[in-house]
Amino acid sequence: MRDAEVAVLIVGAGPVGLTARALLERWGVSALLVERHPELSPFPRSRLVNVRSMEIFRGLGLAGRITARAFAPRYGRVRFRDTLSGADFASAAMAGVHAPVPESPALGVCTSQDRLEPVLLAAADAPVRFGVELVGLTEGFGGVVARLADRRTGAEERIRARYVLAADGAHSTVRDLLGIGTAGPGALGGVTTVVFDADLDRWCADRPAGVYFTAHGSFMPLYPEEGWAWFGTTPEDADGTDWGGLVAAAFGPGTDVRPEVLRVQHWVMEAGVAERLRHGRVLLAGDAAHAVPVVGGLGMNAGVADAHNLAWKLAGVLQGWAGPGLLDTYEAERHPVARETLRQAVANARLLREVQDRRRAQLRAGDVVPGQVQLPWTDRYFAQLGLVLGVAYRSAAVLAAPDALPEPPEPGTDYTPTVRPGHRMPHLRLTGDRSTLDTLGTWFTLLTPDPTAWAAPTAVPVPLHIEPLAREHTESYALGSHGALLVRPDGHIAAHWPDGPHTPGTLTEALTALTGARDRAARFETEDE
Repeated sequence: MRDAEVAVLIVGAGPVGLTARALLERWGVSALLVERHPELSPFPRSRLVNVRSMEIFRGLGLAGRITARAFAPRYGRVRFRDTLSGADFASAAMAGVHAPVPESPALGVCTSQDRLEPVLLAAADAPVRFGVELVGLTEGFGGVVARLADRRTGAEERIRARYVLAADGAHSTVRDLLGIGTAGPGALGGVTTVVFDADLDRWCADRPAGVYFTAHGSFMPLYPEEGWAWFGTTPEDADGTDWGGLVAAAFGPGTDVRPEVLRVQHWVMEAGVAERLRHGRVLLAGDAAHAVPVVGGLGMNAGVADAHNLAWKLAGVLQGWAGPGLLDTYEAERHPVARETLRQAVANARLLREVQDRRRAQLRAGDVVPGQVQLPWTDRYFAQLGLVLGVAYRSAAVLAAPDALPEPPEPGTDYTPTVRPGHRMPHLRLTGDRSTLDTLGTWFTLLTPDPTAWAAPTAVPVPLHIEPLAREHTESYALGSHGALLVRPDGHIAAHWPDGPHTPGTLTEALTALTGARDRAARFETEDE
């Protein structure tokens, strides 16, 4: 009996695996997703879908549905209090969530992960098998044989996949099977999440927030309609803890509200990046590639960007218009982003703990003076646009920048749009609500004020769309009257020609080099010999 076959086997049905499934289906790539749990996670978990992720979901036609199930923009703030019922002693807006930003056509949202995942699941028709666990992997010529086990019956089967995309979390089975280690601080400590119901409107309705950080743990409203979660350090006697009493104490003295505890989950805040993101035909994404602290909402969003970077490359290799070397650029591009994301997320977690520890010490000493709270950061701590919109790639899938283009500033919290190759194409508004980002799709996009100067190549089967660019936008993109910007399917600039094609074959040569098609042709010639 022959093994069942699929182009891509996705392991893990969290937001990253589900996003990869939707993106691959958009590219026409057959995929099978397996998830060891019997259903989507009922736990709220992640809180923030940032502006870059919403751009990706906008491209999939999902932004409206995600926003409809999310909180209103006024919840795009964090607030610091001594107790939940106390007054704010600090507050900050989440950049790109509280209000639109001119650098993007999308708006990030606060939403719970169990509201996001069903939208992503419904976005594609590719098969998903719950309650099925990956228990073995064998790589061979031309593919990977995965051994799967039904967790209910124990029955096993084999699936042959051209590639495996591992999105199976911080404790990745795939990563363990391949013997890929991680680098970083490791476990930062035990955390407990308590999901509960209580009427907290008197303290929160007029001062909404996505997260309330207090000296006695943190609170999150779970849904626009109802529901709350508290999370904090797991106490030593977790089994004997009165969780309702602990949460009630964090409401503050004299609040006389007893929460109805619905679920309690203990977990470990992990911090580490996989030493490799690729092992032959197996590629790691999301928490399997980079487990980062939850503070700041960076982890899930970095995983969505992983899937966006990888899907078009897998499609190119599987459909034959790209060489297999294109997949090498995934690690070259996303590994540095993973390390920087880890650095920022660890700093966020440590600074939050410093704030809470300092505040508790002030309260114990009676040394609290309203209006004189010294925090270790300002509201710029939550300004993430530089980290999420300012990502720059350097790899064989990016051509060198023209000498005339200025060097961009060092990456940081601020975002400065640039048209240097490797960076995300800056958003410019076209007609109505249409953005230059909306010209992207399952193709490379050439934006130019003079399409006649850039005939589409016929010798290279790379999908290409030529988009006329209005003259009023040429200065913003540093283009002359015959120049062009070549943008990859993931929205990152592949090449920039300020004055026009250097030769009649400029575009053909660029697409061949960017996709590794030259290497693919050479490999086939060698095999034929």
